[in-house]
Amino acid sequence: MSRVTPFSSPLLLGFDAVEKTLERIGKAGDGYPPYNIERIRASEGENSAAFLRITLAVAGFRPEDLEVTTEESQLTIRGRQTDDREREYLHRGIAARQFQKCFLLADGMQIIGAQLKNGLLLIDLARPEPERVVRRIAIEVAD
Repeated sequence: MSRVTPFSSPLLLGFDAVEKTLERIGKAGDGYPPYNIERIRASEGENSAAFLRITLAVAGFRPEDLEVTTEESQLTIRGRQTDDREREYLHRGIAARQFQKCFLLADGMQIIGAQLKNGLLLIDLARPEPERVVRRIAIEVAD
């Protein structure tokens, strides 16, 4: 029995990668650390371009505990904390955790920068407006 997917239509050509991407997104689970994604409008002097900002709550992580990388179209953010063995806790409610959060980026997305501010990791992204290209295809006659 074959599997029917939304992208199995014969009119949708070349969307295999989109289907695989959607499957990967569906498997993402862990909600730690919490994050926001917001659209930010730049000032009028910058053509009022739209930017995206990913904000992760990473309280307790130092800059050297965090790693932000991109590979192909995937943004990966990792956090690694180590236990301080010299401390003696009477109560331990804040665990030293590790995390990995991945975001799939659309073609053309650019990482502008990352900033750690007040326990929040801010990652700014820009998406340049794509050019609208209309191209006429010549039809060859083969008799």
